[in-house]
Amino acid sequence: MGEVVKDVREEVIQAWYMDDNEEDQRLPHHKNPKEFISLDKLAELGVLSWRLDADNYETDEELKKIRESRGYSYMDFCEVCPEKLQNYEEKVKSFFEEHLHTDEEIRYCVAGSGYFDVRDRNEAWIRVWVKKGGMIVLPAGIYHRFTVDSDNYIKAMRLFVGEPVWTPYNRPHDHLPARKEYVDNFVKKAINASA
Repeated sequence: MGEVVKDVREEVIQAWYMDDNEEDQRLPHHKNPKEFISLDKLAELGVLSWRLDADNYETDEELKKIRESRGYSYMDFCEVCPEKLQNYEEKVKSFFEEHLHTDEEIRYCVAGSGYFDVRDRNEAWIRVWVKKGGMIVLPAGIYHRFTVDSDNYIKAMRLFVGEPVWTPYNRPHDHLPARKEYVDNFVKKAINASA
């Protein structure tokens, strides 16, 4: 009998379709029944993921290889919690506005946890829970948003190709080249492949 191989990334990154409930954004918002999706399905939307050693990120050879192969030359850290972030509640609300970037958004959770929500091809929300050791890359042009979970704490390494660019373009910004490229590469190709 075939043995099911567990994806070790799922110990630090999980994804599921969200319900339509508007209550506290920091809650899991699972559908009933719960509807998980695999990280491979998430990759079909351009969202890449890794499980890394957050306790040894300074010397982690796998992180070094990823940075070199993807050209991530700039790195800093961001701590999102009431004690470290001025105007915490206001900032958390602003991060939760649906937006896109013209560059990849790369986040490596070295402590705590948080939710990155992305749209699927049919505009449904997928919640991606990233915990300590999880690293994700959101492609340029994907509509997304971020919130801490109910623990109200995440420390994330932010990586960039070259100088950091944090400009969010709140929806709608479908005219931007990054959005058009994303739609061509991840939405239209999938629709055409299934036709």
